Amino acid sequence: MERIAKFGATIACPLFFASPAIADDHTAGAALEVPGLSAKPMSAKDLIAMPRLGAPTATPFGRYAVYSVTETDPESFERSPVHYLLDLSRPRAQPVVLDLGLDAFSLAFGADNFLYFLSFDHTDETQESRSRVWRVALESTGNVTGPMLVADISGTDIDGFKVAPSGDAIALWSEIAENCERFDCESDTAAHLPGPGTGRLYEGDDGFFRHWDRWSAPGTFNRVFVFGLENGKAVGDGVPVDGVDPDQGIRGNTPTMPFGGGEDIAWAPDGTGIYFVAREAGSSEPFSTDFDIYYSDLSGNAPLDMTASNEAVDTAPTPSPDGRYLAYLAMSRPGYESDRQVVQLRDLANGNTRALTEEIDRSFASISWSADGRFLLATAADVLDTPVYRIDPRTGETSKLDLMAGNEAHIGNLVALPGDRLLFTRDSIGLPNELYLSTSFSQARPLTDVATSRMGELASTVTTRFSFVGAEGGTVWGQITRLEKQEGPIPAILYIHGGPQGSFADRWSSRWNPRVLASQGYAVISVDFHGSTGYGQAFTDAINRDWGGKPLVDLQKGLEAALELDPQIDGSRACAMGASYGGYMVNWIAGNWPDRFDCLVQHDGLFDLRSFYFSTEELWFPRWDFGGSYTDARDTYERWNPVNHVDKWQTPMLVITGEKDFRVPYSQGLQSFTALQERNIPSQLLVFPDENHWVLGARNSLQWHETVFDWLAKHLKTDTKAQ
Repeated sequence: MERIAKFGATIACPLFFASPAIADDHTAGAALEVPGLSAKPMSAKDLIAMPRLGAPTATPFGRYAVYSVTETDPESFERSPVHYLLDLSRPRAQPVVLDLGLDAFSLAFGADNFLYFLSFDHTDETQESRSRVWRVALESTGNVTGPMLVADISGTDIDGFKVAPSGDAIALWSEIAENCERFDCESDTAAHLPGPGTGRLYEGDDGFFRHWDRWSAPGTFNRVFVFGLENGKAVGDGVPVDGVDPDQGIRGNTPTMPFGGGEDIAWAPDGTGIYFVAREAGSSEPFSTDFDIYYSDLSGNAPLDMTASNEAVDTAPTPSPDGRYLAYLAMSRPGYESDRQVVQLRDLANGNTRALTEEIDRSFASISWSADGRFLLATAADVLDTPVYRIDPRTGETSKLDLMAGNEAHIGNLVALPGDRLLFTRDSIGLPNELYLSTSFSQARPLTDVATSRMGELASTVTTRFSFVGAEGGTVWGQITRLEKQEGPIPAILYIHGGPQGSFADRWSSRWNPRVLASQGYAVISVDFHGSTGYGQAFTDAINRDWGGKPLVDLQKGLEAALELDPQIDGSRACAMGASYGGYMVNWIAGNWPDRFDCLVQHDGLFDLRSFYFSTEELWFPRWDFGGSYTDARDTYERWNPVNHVDKWQTPMLVITGEKDFRVPYSQGLQSFTALQERNIPSQLLVFPDENHWVLGARNSLQWHETVFDWLAKHLKTDTKAQ
C-alpha cells in the first residue's frame, strides 16, 4: 500500500470532506435586460473572480493527487491558492483541504512521496522573503508534517525545481550570471548599467536588448544547477548543467525565455543525468528558432548537444521510464515558430531516431509516456478540439482517444498513472478547467467541481460549430456563442484571433472569453481563417506572405455563413474586435472593409509594418511571415500594411495597448489612435502602463472589460445608439 510520506501514517482512512465551496457574489452591477432570460448573465466580475484550477501532481504509484485552486476575492481582487488532496482510488472520495503552513506554489511530489513546493515565506518570520524549496509529509486526513526546508540559497530566489526520480538529487534554476560556477555566487551582472546616470548601455552583438516585457541583463541567464539531496536537504555547491566553463559550455536560457518552464527540463530515470532545452544566446538569437536538446552527465563538463543537426525547434525532452528512449518534439524549418511539431523517438543505445508522427498532419504540443512505457501520449489541436493521441513507439501507430462524452474541447495537464489511468484537466468555451480521471484510456469521470456548479447558476450559453467554403474553395470552420434562451434580434461580434497561427478553439480563456461577451447580449462569431492551427500544416502555412488576403476573405464569408445559419443574429448591428494579429486585422478591415461594421476594437494590433519590424524583438517572426527583413521584402510588407489604407478609415475604433508590450510595441497603438484623431473618427484610447501584450492584472482586466462593453453598447445597443 502506498504511503504519501515515509514517516506519515499509512493511508487507509476514507476522506469525508465536502467538495471545495467557493463563496458566490452576484450582487455587484445591475443585471442585463436581455429578452428571454431568467438567470443572471455572466459578468466581467464573474469571469475575473472565477476559481482557477491548476495542474495536478500525483504520488509515484498514482493513488493520491494534489491540485491547487486560485481564488480571487470579488471585492479586493486579491488572489490566493487553496490546495487539495484527493484519493484517486476511491470513486466517491472528496477532496481534503491542505494547510501547508506557508503560501505555496509549484507543488510536486518526489520519489519519496513528500510534497515539495516553493514559497517566499519562512517558518521563522525574522528571515527575509525569498523563494525557497520546502517539503511536507501528508496523511489522507489532510494532516501535514512540516514544512521542512529543502533548499535555501542566500541572496537568490529559486525560480523552479525538479526532484530526481532516484530521490538523491534536486535540480534548481534561477537567473544566474554565466560566469558563476556556484548557484549563489556574487557577480557583476550590471555591466549594461555603467552609470553615473540610469541609462542602459547595450552592445550590438549582445542579442536581445529587450524581450516580451522586460529589458535584458546581458550575461545573465536562466541556469540549472543540480544539488545532492540528503535526508530531504540540498547539499553541496551545485553543478551547472550548462557547464562550469562558459567558454566550453553553452550560453542560453533554461528554461527558455520568455515562456519556458519545467517541461524544458527532464531527469534521466536513474538520476544520472539531465536533458534540457536551450538556444544559444548572442547576436543571432533574435533571428533564430534553433532550440536544441542537451544532455548533462552532471560532471560539470560541457553538455552534449543531442539535436545539433536540426537547426529548427527541438523541445519537450521526455525519456522513457526504462531510460532506453528519448521522445521529443521537433520542427523542420528554421526560423518558423509555427511549423508542425512531429514526435521523435531516439534509441539512446545507438542514436537511431525515428519520426513517429510524420504521416499525421497535426502539430503535437505535449508528450508523456504511459506509466508502463508501452505508449506515448500526446496532445494536438484538431479542428476546434485538443484531444489526446496514443502512439505505439514500436510501430508509430497513432490513435485519437475518446476521453470525453461529446466534444473533447481542450484537454491539458496530462499525467499518466499506473494501470492505464490518465489524470487531466478539461475546459471549453462554456466551462473552465475541471479535473478528470480516465481508466483504460476510456471516457473519463469528473473529479472536481471547482467552477461547474457556480457556472450553472448563470444564464447558459450555447456554442454552435459550423463550416463553410472559404478562400480558394477551402473548408473553413467557425463557432457561434450566444445566450441559449436569448430572443433575437441579437447584435453580432466578429472575434478575430491572434497568432496569426492560432485558433479560437473550444476552450476557456480568462482574457478573450466568448461566454462573458455573449452574456452581454451579443452573438460572438469566431472564424478559424487560413493560417489557423488544427487543420493541417498546409492550412497554417497558407497565411504566409498573405496576411490581408485569404484571412480577410474567410472572415467575410464566415460572417455571412453565421448570419445565414442563425437568423436571430442581426447582421445590421455588428462590431469586429481582435488582439495582436487580430488587432492587425481590425486595422486592415478599417481600410479594406470600411463600411461593414458599426465599431471596431483593436488591442495591441500592428498598424505600420515598417515601424513594427524595426521595433519588435523576435525578428524571426516577421522574417518568416513576410519573406525576409523589411529591407529585403519591402514590397510584401507594404502590400499588407494597414497604414497605407488610412485614407479609407471611417469606422469608430477603441484602441487598447500596454506600455510593457515589446512584441507589438505600444507605439503601434498610439499611431493608429493618431490616425483616427486626424480623420475625426470617433475613438478612444486605453493604455495600461503595467501590462504587456496581455492584460493580466485583475483590476486591469475589469477595466478592460468594462471599457469594451461600454464601447460595444454605445454602438450596438438600440437604446444607447438612440441616445
